[in-house]
Amino acid sequence: MLTTHWPLGNLRLTTERLVLRPPNDEELAAIAEVAAGGISRPGEHPFLMAWPDEPLLRARRVLQQHWSHLGSWTPDEWDLDLGVFRDGTPLGLVGLMGSEFRVLREVKTWSWLGLEHQRKGYGTEARTALLHLAFEGLDAVAARTEVFEDNVGSQGVSRKLGYQPDGISRDVLNGEPVVSNRLRLTREDWAGVERPKVEITGLDACRDWFVGAN
Repeated sequence: MLTTHWPLGNLRLTTERLVLRPPNDEELAAIAEVAAGGISRPGEHPFLMAWPDEPLLRARRVLQQHWSHLGSWTPDEWDLDLGVFRDGTPLGLVGLMGSEFRVLREVKTWSWLGLEHQRKGYGTEARTALLHLAFEGLDAVAARTEVFEDNVGSQGVSRKLGYQPDGISRDVLNGEPVVSNRLRLTREDWAGVERPKVEITGLDACRDWFVGAN
């Protein structure tokens, strides 16, 4: 079976309303269709990555990025893509990234949801599940994220989950300089956050993929 050689496929994060898991090919195509339908409102640019305006190209970007993350995975550099599902319906895609994680024990998160699924609390619920995996499942010491100053929704999610200011970052988007707020959540601050229950299954079989073999 494929999961014998690729045990990440059995990883599951379950919350009250959502299931986060690596998508199979058919589910990935459905998630790409969600992206094609729109992930930001006209005039809004909430992502540092410049998403194509053309729906077909947005869908293709989802496929290529996912396959790239799978193909380049090592215990020293990994990017876990998880589809966000409610009752089997794909809502979007979220990610947990680690660079030299077994030494630094720090992660970064990213996410996007289809327009029709935004502002319903799913983003907070999905981020909570990722952070539970990081802190409770993988023994992380901190989680980081970068958010545009005018991205009110993501800023609110981060504050609700206990993130603290950690400086700014300056990058280039569409040929123009942009400023992001860096935010950092420590294990100690996470311990003090009220949060819903998250169940992790399938981690033991793929733990070495995140932290390396002992």
